[in-house]
Amino acid sequence: MSAPHDTHRGPMTRSARMTARFLAAALLAPLAWRAAAAQQLTFTPWHADGTYAVGERLGWNVTPAPGQNAAAGPYSYTIKRDGGEVIGSGTFDLSSGHASIETSLPRPGMVLVEVRPPADVTGFRGESKSEVGRVLLGAAVAPNGIQPAAPPPADFDSFWTAKLQGLRSVPAEAVLTPGESGRSDVEYFTVRLNNVHGAHVYGQLAKPVGNGPFPALLIFQWASPPYPLQRQWVTDRAAEGWLVFNVEPHDVPSDMPQAFYDALPQLIKQYYLVGRRDRDESYFLGMYLGDVRAADYLAGRPDWDGRTLVATGISMGGQQSLALAGLDPRITALVVDVPAGGDVMGPLRGRAPLYPNWDVSQPDIRRTAGYFDVSTFAARTAARAMVALGFIDETCPPAGVWAVFNELRGPKEVVPMVDSPHNHMATPREHMPWTRRSAEWLDALVHGRDPMDAARQQ
Repeated sequence: MSAPHDTHRGPMTRSARMTARFLAAALLAPLAWRAAAAQQLTFTPWHADGTYAVGERLGWNVTPAPGQNAAAGPYSYTIKRDGGEVIGSGTFDLSSGHASIETSLPRPGMVLVEVRPPADVTGFRGESKSEVGRVLLGAAVAPNGIQPAAPPPADFDSFWTAKLQGLRSVPAEAVLTPGESGRSDVEYFTVRLNNVHGAHVYGQLAKPVGNGPFPALLIFQWASPPYPLQRQWVTDRAAEGWLVFNVEPHDVPSDMPQAFYDALPQLIKQYYLVGRRDRDESYFLGMYLGDVRAADYLAGRPDWDGRTLVATGISMGGQQSLALAGLDPRITALVVDVPAGGDVMGPLRGRAPLYPNWDVSQPDIRRTAGYFDVSTFAARTAARAMVALGFIDETCPPAGVWAVFNELRGPKEVVPMVDSPHNHMATPREHMPWTRRSAEWLDALVHGRDPMDAARQQ
């Protein structure tokens, strides 16, 4: 996995949110994928929102991009259901100046199309950063009907009840180290808390100057490759009025030079392989319990307002947010983007796996993975939730994210990004729906408003 884009890691500044609102008008235009200078084709979806009914024909009209002399062809394409099972393939040419790609699904799911150019064409790519040599297209078919591929383990709840009891038998013994916030209106600290088995939870804490009380925000991070947390990720949020804790995903200090993280053992860099055959040894057990410890710490502070406790994150940060919400009923809202770790049995039904790509064809890994599947945690929270997903995301494929979203039991809003891959591969335009809507949600929540009011009125 390559290093994540900064939008993956930290909070958005006020100026970035202003830019997001200024650019949001572009989202109202039809969602046609337009090739840039080094690209040749425009793919225009038949439905601008990329969403279709079961059995309905879906597709894209294909034309040369304005001002471009596209090769006639043949262009080849492959069609996958839910990012996994191949359900079709073909070719098209542009000798007449236009072509189309079409298919349908007989049941709820996602369609992923990969288009490749003739052998002698170079520079063919999508807008996103990683698509050299191909273009990806995505569509949804009755996505509210996508369900997790398998039920949870029968003892899922008793397993986690016992683990939470074990966590809370360990004193947190919080150690706060004051630091320079860079702002006169914000206090900043680094934090260390005790976790189970002698491990620790590290992170950053920031708050407005004063005694509060304040609404609280937990930020969870992507985990590989390891990296330091940046101070402004919490100080900017604190300036907005949050009591905010940014949680380091590993048992290492959060504020060391990058060289420290580069030198960490391979075990941490490949954390997702640790304990994959034993639920009691899984790396995700300590990670999820550390997230609960962070929530316990915030909720126990006298400057928390006792009402608003929000979890947010992208990819693995979204995974942690969802797991925490299922374990801790104090979480009042979730704001997550392209969450990992859901619908872990999806590959058994031909779906592409979500990161961390547990190989559930192996019985012992399958038994372990079920205890960490965030679709099961989603079914155990009534928190208000916003979930963003990318239709051409191959790291956290959208069928699995829809399966998680559909399990949520509280008021919820999905933010589809029809032409977006995983966040660190996406351009700002592709990822703009998340950038804009997450800023609106957090602004509403910090001021005690319902972030879904505006959506209901549309």
